[in-house]
Amino acid sequence: MADFTTLDGGSTTVDAMHLDSLSAALDGELHLPSGPSYDAARVLWNAMIDRRPGAIVECGSEADVARTVTFAREHGLLLSIFGAGHNIAGNAMVDGGIVISFRSMKNVTVDADSARVTVQPGATLGDVDAATQPHGLAVPTGINSTTGIAGLTLGGGIGWLGRKHGLTIDNLLSARVVTADGRVVTASATENEDLFWGLRGGGGNFGVVTSFEFQAHPLGPEVLAGLIVHSFSDAPSVLRAYRDFVAEAPDEVTVWCVMRKAPPLPFLPEEVHGTEVVVLAAMYAGDMAEGEAALAPLRAIGTPIADVIGPSPFAGWQQAFDPLLTPGERNYWKTHDFDTVTDDLIDTVLEFVAALPDPQSEVFFAHLGGAQGRVPDDATAYQGRSADFLMNVHGRWSDADQDEGCIAWCRSLFAATAPFATGEAYVNFMTEEEGERVT
Repeated sequence: MADFTTLDGGSTTVDAMHLDSLSAALDGELHLPSGPSYDAARVLWNAMIDRRPGAIVECGSEADVARTVTFAREHGLLLSIFGAGHNIAGNAMVDGGIVISFRSMKNVTVDADSARVTVQPGATLGDVDAATQPHGLAVPTGINSTTGIAGLTLGGGIGWLGRKHGLTIDNLLSARVVTADGRVVTASATENEDLFWGLRGGGGNFGVVTSFEFQAHPLGPEVLAGLIVHSFSDAPSVLRAYRDFVAEAPDEVTVWCVMRKAPPLPFLPEEVHGTEVVVLAAMYAGDMAEGEAALAPLRAIGTPIADVIGPSPFAGWQQAFDPLLTPGERNYWKTHDFDTVTDDLIDTVLEFVAALPDPQSEVFFAHLGGAQGRVPDDATAYQGRSADFLMNVHGRWSDADQDEGCIAWCRSLFAATAPFATGEAYVNFMTEEEGERVT
């Protein structure tokens, strides 16, 4: 017998016979709290989240998903979905509930002739890049190769190719979905259109996606990309120049501005390590020579400490920030959308960056717009296409003793910048406590 949480927040007991019957029917594996594999199966990227489900079903097939959805419905159990476990709010795990885990469903299939890519929901962005780049193709995704494709897509999907080719959801052609009644349906522009609308930006609230079909685009294997690092003493002028540069940049150019303490990177002088810096992370999605010309004004801003922009394998550039986003650390985020980055907003943010609560914490502005901003607001469930900038306040630290101070810093910066914000926010950057911001 095992204890579970029900949909209404109560509790129930499921007897061993029913659990054994579920386990025997699976192509995958059932992990129970008494089993040796249970703790490893429930680990999430964000170490702040430590939840104990009643059971974890590591699915081996689409049929396993349908079986588990049906089992949860028949027993009235709370259900959650684990893709790659990277979500900041820890939505993949639920105390006392039953979890559908896609750890073993990570296949990526590429049709090079049509540039269509079929992806199972346990795949990461790195898995997608590894499959597509040998064909000179890329699916617009995010910026961290360990992020799961499922959660990224269902929340919208912003990244290096969004200005050129749109959000990840704008490149989603279809999805296979297990609905709440256990049926398997296809959602696309011509089948179950309302469901397809909701899947694109509405998060994982409309069913369990078992397969995504994307339109990929020619890219790589090398792109022009890299970092420009400036001293924090130059931050006010650098950020203003960054804002002015991106306002005129073509769709092929994407530049994110990161403010943090400098990690011990080999191209930075040792005396800079551990000091506050401004990092302009840039990529050009197109011809290398045209990219050199397009990025020249950005590289001419101020007197950088380092400029390491150059030809880079696209798959490698997608992994550039992975060392700063490893699993096992404590993470707390706050996020805003902005129509523009005003002088007052810049000055406000820099006051907080000067008092970072931990060397791992950072703040960044992502420049949006381009193709992703030209899709009508009502075309998908995603909200925030009119915003030109997104800000993420990324609190990150190692020790639980720092929780109170780091969280307070994030919340204070979030509150101080709220008067400049649109009121909309990227759902993939929202913590569990912010459910009221989703409409």
